[in-house]
Amino acid sequence: MITKIAITDDHVMVLKGIASMLEGTPELKIVGLYENASQTLEKVGVDQPDVLLLDINLPDINGIDLSKQLLKSYPDLKIIALTNFEDTSFVKRMLKNGVHGYLLKNTDKLELITAMKTVLSGELFLQKDIQQQLLNQTSKSTLDNGLKPNLTRREQDVLVAISEELTTQEISEKLFISPKTVETHRMNIMSKLGAKNSVGIIKIAMEKQLL
Repeated sequence: MITKIAITDDHVMVLKGIASMLEGTPELKIVGLYENASQTLEKVGVDQPDVLLLDINLPDINGIDLSKQLLKSYPDLKIIALTNFEDTSFVKRMLKNGVHGYLLKNTDKLELITAMKTVLSGELFLQKDIQQQLLNQTSKSTLDNGLKPNLTRREQDVLVAISEELTTQEISEKLFISPKTVETHRMNIMSKLGAKNSVGIIKIAMEKQLL
């Protein structure tokens, strides 16, 4: 099955560079190269890409607002932010808007393809450096109006492990609990956060400052 890719970036050299890097990959097809948000909004419906690689810093509409508009019109579109911005506030805002992945432009072809496969399978993809920054970021003590879900210490451990993209088996081995117990904790976390899957768990946990 061929995956259709579109790329939005206001630097033509970057556009051509990414397209060139991906060309020759049998399972991928570049269907659109867009230089700004207006072009993207105009052509995405025509080109119908499966995945959009989206720069945040665009001349007309920033990628954060653009991603929100696109996903409202095209809920099945998978968007991966591909940017030089590694500030966690950008990452959180993009994820809050429903973006499926976040990569820095220093990525390589293998990681880019892995990211696309991951988001197409319904999972979230964060570059390791970004993941580490989010995990290391000290949660500032802010008033949460009592909205922060009350997770047990073990549920918090499982939550962190989920954010590290560990499998149930790996979490089981890391925390010395059975896979069945891991799944029970996962279901409890999903219930407390109101999430439907692992992607939702991570997004809501970051919004609630649990990660």
